[in-house]
Parts: sequence; structure tokens; C-alpha cells
Amino acid sequence: MAADKELTAGEYIVHHLGHLQNKKPEAVLDFSVFNLDSLFWAILLGILGTFFLWRAARKATSGVPGRFQAAVEILVEMVENQSKGIVHSAESRKFVAPLALTVFVWIFLMNAMDLLPVDLIPALWHGVAPAIGAKDYMRVVPTADLSVTMGLSVAVLLICLYYNVKIKGLGGWVHELFTAPFGSHPVLWPFNFLMQVIEFVAKTVSHGMRLFGNMYAGELIFMLIALMGGAWSLSATGIGLAIGHIIAGSAWAIFHILIITLQAFVFMMLTLVYIGQAHDAH
Repeated sequence: MAADKELTAGEYIVHHLGHLQNKKPEAVLDFSVFNLDSLFWAILLGILGTFFLWRAARKATSGVPGRFQAAVEILVEMVENQSKGIVHSAESRKFVAPLALTVFVWIFLMNAMDLLPVDLIPALWHGVAPAIGAKDYMRVVPTADLSVTMGLSVAVLLICLYYNVKIKGLGGWVHELFTAPFGSHPVLWPFNFLMQVIEFVAKTVSHGMRLFGNMYAGELIFMLIALMGGAWSLSATGIGLAIGHIIAGSAWAIFHILIITLQAFVFMMLTLVYIGQAHDAH
């Protein structure tokens, strides 16, 4: 909590939605401000996911695989099959398939942080923050931070631009920008270029916003369920709230396992689709 006093429901949610930042923003769009909590957890989970995949590859055997190796092999085979169906260049798949696997595992781990008790890590940080002179804000779900999801989608955009140039050549891609989708007549060049820019922007924004929206909504629901548990007391209403907190929290957590997996899969698939489109000529 932000202080030792009792917070209202609104203050509780606002505090939990606050980020640990390097400084206070001076404007609405201040690109010198970093959400340190999102960066920390995203980097930590990225390293953790890479370690798991490395360990699975290092321990792989040609005999009967263990459960961990079997699970990783199923995941790798699934990603490889999806890559083959979307990106038809075998040379490109040498990079794209591992990229898709990394994206899926990384986003799944970041999403899974939403399954931790809402107050667990923030409460631990609240005890540490005063000792080191830091603010006691701590959000632990990186994908519920728009700057993280948009950063991921912009990275995918840059990869798509790279493959557009690599596959079609700089001249071929520039020609496509001005001649597709309406035709190559000079009068249509401005409209073609505008449509191409709108397409790139729309894909990038929707790619990041879809993941952010779903995880942000899930985080809010967990906070509302936590408020039910925080309002319990030795009364009929209070006991009912405590029981409702346990039932709703358990049900939503089980359902949320599907959501975090599905969102990681959707982001991975859209990454493959967008890179596959970069290989196609209009």
C-alpha cells in the first residue's frame, strides 16, 4: 500500500495501477520516463524463458524424453508447423521460427504474472522501498503496460520492414508502396502510399493494443476480487464477501490461464502473419 492508512477502493486500485518510474512525467508524452517495474519484470522473465529453452535443448536426448523435454518439443513443433504454413521461405524461417517461439514463451510468462496474488509482490516491495529511498509503486504484469506491448509491436513492425526490403529489394518495396493496392497510375500514387501507411500503423497499433487491453482488463478484475476479500468481517455480509472472494478468485484464475495462453498465441500468430505478408508481393 502507498501508506499505512486504510485506503478506499478507488485509492487501492489507483495505487496498484501506478508504476515505479525513474522520474515524474513533465508532459503527456515524455519519452524520458521509464516504467522501471515493467522493464525489470519483462527483462527478468525474458532471461528466465531463455534459460528454460536453453536447458531443454541442452538436456535433450534421442531416447524417451522426460516430461519437460516432451512439453518443449510439442511447443517447438507447434510453432514450427505454424511458421511453415505462413512464412514459405525456408531461409527466413531459420530466424522467424525461433523468434515466434521466443515471443510465445516470453509473453506467456509475462501474462502469467497476473496469476500471482495481487498484493503479494507490492506488499514485499512496500517493505523494501522506504529503506532504499524508492517509491512503493510496483506493477508486476508487464503486458498490462501499454508501453511494453506497443514496444513489442513496434519491434515486429521493424522486422516486417526489414523483410520487405530484403525480399523485394529497396526499389521493389518503394514501388509497391506507391502502386498497391489500387494500381500503378501516377494519379493513384498518393492514395496507394496513404493506404500502405495506414495499414502499417493500424496493424502495429492493434497488435499492441489487443494484448494490452486483455491483460489490463484481467488485472482490474483481480483487483476487484481482491477488494472483496479485503472487505471481510465477522458478520454475515463480511463472511459472504470472503467466501465470494475465494470462489470468484479461483474461478477467474482458472479461466485466466486460458486467456494468458491464448493472448500469447494470438500475438505470436499475428507476428508470423505480418512477417509472412512482408514476403508477399502485391
